[in-house]
Amino acid sequence: MSNNKNRLTTASGIPVGDNQNSVTAGSNGPVLIQDFHLLEKLAHFNRERIPERVVHAKGAGAHGYFEVTNDEISKYTKADFLSEAGKRTDMFIRFSTVAGELGSADTVRDPRGFAVKFYTEEGNYDLVGNNTPIFFIRDAIKFPDFIHTQKRHPQTHLKDVNMVWDFWSLSPESLHQITYLHGDRGLPATLRHMNGYGSHTYKWVNDQGEAFWVKYHFISEQGVKGLDVDLADKLAGENPDYHTEDLYNAIDQGDFPAWKLYVQIIPYEDYKTYKWDLFDVTKTVSQKDYPRIEVGRMVLNRNPENYFAEVEQSAFTPGNLVPGIEASPDKMLQGRIFSYGDAHRYRLGANNQQIPINRPVNEVKNYQRDGAMRVDGNGGNTPVYEPNSLNGPAEDITSKGNPFEVHGVADSVAYDSEDHYTQPGDLYRLMSVDERDRLIENFVNHMKPVESDEIKLRQIEHFYKADPEWGERIAQGLGLAVPESVK
Repeated sequence: MSNNKNRLTTASGIPVGDNQNSVTAGSNGPVLIQDFHLLEKLAHFNRERIPERVVHAKGAGAHGYFEVTNDEISKYTKADFLSEAGKRTDMFIRFSTVAGELGSADTVRDPRGFAVKFYTEEGNYDLVGNNTPIFFIRDAIKFPDFIHTQKRHPQTHLKDVNMVWDFWSLSPESLHQITYLHGDRGLPATLRHMNGYGSHTYKWVNDQGEAFWVKYHFISEQGVKGLDVDLADKLAGENPDYHTEDLYNAIDQGDFPAWKLYVQIIPYEDYKTYKWDLFDVTKTVSQKDYPRIEVGRMVLNRNPENYFAEVEQSAFTPGNLVPGIEASPDKMLQGRIFSYGDAHRYRLGANNQQIPINRPVNEVKNYQRDGAMRVDGNGGNTPVYEPNSLNGPAEDITSKGNPFEVHGVADSVAYDSEDHYTQPGDLYRLMSVDERDRLIENFVNHMKPVESDEIKLRQIEHFYKADPEWGERIAQGLGLAVPESVK
């Protein structure tokens, strides 16, 4: 008698009698269409791949917990999972490269996505950031164009440095991020040895209705380490999944990676007078002006049981904000609030929040119904509209967002500041001599293949405006001269 507890079945639970041989008309005859198991198996196999993410396609993930270590945080936010020291919240994190496809190498020079899903008692809170505190652009309307330059040329289907540097040289706001990217931290040694940042400014609101602006910093307890350029290239060919493997093995061996979460708390009214626009994601906020405050500790202690179910199907969006945490007017953030959720509806379906890795721990009550892969009872016979007099779920006024005063003329306008050079120049001057040498070498090697001297000279002007020495060294490395018009 077969072991019913471990019996192979079809997707409908029907026992499979033979998984080695198709049903045929005789031993040499054609296969019969009645072999439903064969047809189901092949049809499912044809559909095993869902669309990969347009960006952040290659990633690794892990489960863990976040524990609050500072009792004072509750005076800045009413977010329940941050209410008291010692409170633990389960979480899931996904690390990723940005530009590469699903099968690309881990050890390429690229920002790393740092997306954290907190399973709080008030719903899922997603903090979707990077291992860099800034970004290439500051308005979501430029994002599709930027990503197109990082992908493949429409004719050659090859990565194209001409597109990359043409766009960057015409977008001077990118200088801060590309400086960070071409420095030592642009190639992290492992996913464990890098920091993570919320990048955007967010708003915290306490239970008294007081609002504060906040910046997130996850600081690696393993330290920050970079990867040698030549070793990174070697690993890309020999072990393209190096970072994925390292994270899995560390957790599997009980060497649990951890990060301390700090925030910069900025008084609400300071956005009107601070020397930098707090909502410009190409800028950082000085820690001298607003020191970091410890919030808690994130520990990764469990690997996924199934990569597809947990890592590939995980869906993060900065629109998932719990009471006490709100968006800011950051134009990039505002665009991401729409685009991330919309990407998941395309990749995973309208009911992607019901997939176990994305499912909140608290009960979901709303009037959303139907759609592909609805698996939660679809609301049964409860009301499908609101308002109603049938005791259906109703809004909770205590969860309403904190107001933000706006004024001005509706128009397509840029940020007020066009100073794209002070902060990158400060970053360059903060580097040691050796760091600067490596930065120059990385930039020169990346720009040499660009066919147009016009593009190179345009970018050299940006370097020179940030720091004359920097511009001169890049120009020299490229066999060019800094244009006299910029001196």
